[in-house]
Amino acid sequence: CVCVCVCSCLALGHRPTNSPNQVVCRELDAIGCQRLALPCLTTAQLWEKTGRWESTGEELFKLSDRRKAPFCLGPTHEEAITELAASFLQSHKQLPWRLYQLDRKFRDELRPRFGLMRCREFWMKDLYTFDATEEGASVTYDAVCQAYHRIFAALQLPTVVVEADSGNIGGSLSHEFHVPAQIGETDLAVCDQCDASWIIGEEGQSKGGGGACCKNTADGGSCKAHVTKGIEVGHAFYLGTKYSAALDASFTTADGTETSAEMGCFGLGITRILATVVEQFHDKDGICWPVAVAPYSVCIVSMGKGCDQMAEAVYDRLSAGPLAGDIVLDTRSAVVRFGLERQTQVDHCLRHAAKHNHSAAGLYILTMECCVCVC
Repeated sequence: CVCVCVCSCLALGHRPTNSPNQVVCRELDAIGCQRLALPCLTTAQLWEKTGRWESTGEELFKLSDRRKAPFCLGPTHEEAITELAASFLQSHKQLPWRLYQLDRKFRDELRPRFGLMRCREFWMKDLYTFDATEEGASVTYDAVCQAYHRIFAALQLPTVVVEADSGNIGGSLSHEFHVPAQIGETDLAVCDQCDASWIIGEEGQSKGGGGACCKNTADGGSCKAHVTKGIEVGHAFYLGTKYSAALDASFTTADGTETSAEMGCFGLGITRILATVVEQFHDKDGICWPVAVAPYSVCIVSMGKGCDQMAEAVYDRLSAGPLAGDIVLDTRSAVVRFGLERQTQVDHCLRHAAKHNHSAAGLYILTMECCVCVC
């Protein structure tokens, strides 16, 4: 870490960060989203128009240029995307728009902690949607939430969805996506017999009686919920016209009237997802990467004299196929000295497949499913 919760990402840590990005892009592109890039630096003037320059408080990193003009490092980009949309939007025929980016965000956290879990600088996917009607915005909201479910399923992360307060971002509807984990900061109640779940405290529930009564049961009945901690990894907001009205993102309807676009915003914490994967998939020896997030799909390990040349030949052969860029070759002498299960995190994540062969010299090809001894 550069300082508390400001982290550098080395090569083997950066590769797992790319895996969630690929899954996110695949699922969002499938529902008609388009990727773009917005500036990290935005003017105070934009934030003043929506009232968030002051309401965001001390979490907003503020700075001035040499001419004393005020700017901020964006923790989120509702203002920037709405100003951009306003410069192009004219007719209802242009909508819907679903625009997202994968970029760094900045937040002056009151209590930065847990490394990547709650840090001052982090990677985030933020999606902003523009629809002509409330009905269209509702369809978009549901489509994105379903895409989120597919994303978390692909990353092998079980999630609990709860209604939540919209906070400083605003809007009339909001849902959070949580991964149950003891390190989580949110108290959740999850019904054992139906799909109900909620944030304890926001729904007037309590932890008493061996679990809160399910809010879907009028009389309490026998439907009970268990209490767990949750890590927030995603958030969905229906914004309405809060930003489009303030920043003049309007269009002409079919009957010729002028109206503001109905907006939504949807966030996924990429670095927090990575930290959550580590939290969920580890044992006493370290990280056990799931297939979807592993740094490499194949690790070629040379153990013993005379195998390095063969290892390089196998590496070259596999690199010429569909696995190109997803293979690592390890010929270090430390492998022989310490054994497969004592290597770096690359082959540590594959050690379960290799443990029963670690004492034999030879060339090993390790994948997430198996370990093959070649010589």
